[in-house]
Amino acid sequence: MKDVMILTGAGQIGMAIARRMGFGKKIVIGDKNLENAKAIAKIMNDAGFDVAAVEMNLSSKESILNLIAEAQKYGEISMLVNAAGVSPSQAPVETILKVDLYGTAVLLEEVGKVIQEGGVGVTISSQSGWRMPALTPEQDELLATTPAEELLSLEMLQPENIRDTLHAYQMAKRCNEKRVMAEAVKWGKRGARLNDIAPGIIVTPLAIDEFNGPRGDFYKNMFAKCPAGRPGTADEVANVAELLMSPAGAFITGSTILIDGGATASYFYGELKPTE
Repeated sequence: MKDVMILTGAGQIGMAIARRMGFGKKIVIGDKNLENAKAIAKIMNDAGFDVAAVEMNLSSKESILNLIAEAQKYGEISMLVNAAGVSPSQAPVETILKVDLYGTAVLLEEVGKVIQEGGVGVTISSQSGWRMPALTPEQDELLATTPAEELLSLEMLQPENIRDTLHAYQMAKRCNEKRVMAEAVKWGKRGARLNDIAPGIIVTPLAIDEFNGPRGDFYKNMFAKCPAGRPGTADEVANVAELLMSPAGAFITGSTILIDGGATASYFYGELKPTE
């Protein structure tokens, strides 16, 4: 039996983190597209890792529980990397809320029930959640603590209160960050830690979809005018994950680290500030 890392989302960011932290562990990759999971598993197995691929739909609690059960066949779960999700150009409002908001909440909750003592998790949210105006403390608390099965019934998440797919995505990512805070309290009772990383524009196939999508010019302008003057790489996100998931980050839990080349800073106080 080995310690097990669960990785959801067979993409560049998830793989970069798994390569950094998954040595010596059994890595179980869950992705809605099994072929994608198998492709990442092959790359990693060919590089000396021990990886299995499982079909997993983040919008389904049953599918999440199945992934956890598969992972437990190999040993105790000691790490979670949640990098699954859909972007505003890839899916309608309902799907974004079901996958990015509800699914992430279920995953953090269910893994938190079985995570090994000393275990650690990271979930990937987005700079996008930082752009939206502040919610009320009451709304934040609802996003943080509403039982996962009731989340999609919240008034603020009803179709008439969600403007478009970008707004749905921002709400989902804000919810991820609040959820991490609330779940970190529960994970702490098991001696485990949970944190969130909010990346800006990171060059991945998903981001390239966005560059070529309806908001492509908006994103290109964003990384051109942010202090870093460029998009980021998956390995730079993995640098942060390595801190959060290693003993060096032992005092960090319930936190979100924004890694966006300064785009959010520029949005509020620089060249990216909205004019209207």
